[in-house]
Amino acid sequence: RKSARKPQGKKKTKLDTSFRCLLCNHEESVTVNMDKQQRIGTLRCKVCSARFESAVTHLSDAVDVYSDWVDACNQVNQPDEYASDDSRARRRPADRPPPPAARDEYGVPTQLSENESDIDDF
Repeated sequence: RKSARKPQGKKKTKLDTSFRCLLCNHEESVTVNMDKQQRIGTLRCKVCSARFESAVTHLSDAVDVYSDWVDACNQVNQPDEYASDDSRARRRPADRPPPPAARDEYGVPTQLSENESDIDDF
C-alpha cells in the first residue's frame, strides 16, 4: 500500500576522490587526504609523486583541494591573468617597467635616449 511506504530520502551525489594529474597527465592517479583537525588537505600523484597542500575547512571536500591545485598551477603559468584588479589599481606608474624600445629590422633601438640625443652636437 502507498500509505505503508516510508518516504525515501534524496540520493546524495558523490564527488570524485581521484583525479587526473596536471603534471604527468595520468587518469585517476591523484588522491587527496583531508586532515580536518589540522585543517590541511594533501594531494599526491601516485605516478609522478607530485604533492600539494591546501588549507581546508569543515566544509571542504577533496575536489576543493584539487581545484586549489589547478588554480595554483594556472597562477604560476599565467601570473598576469590572475592578478586581482585591486592590485593593478594600487600599482603606481613608477612601479611599472618601461615599455620596450622600438627596434628596426636589425634589432637596434630606433629612438635614442635623452643622453644619446646630444652625441652629434659639437
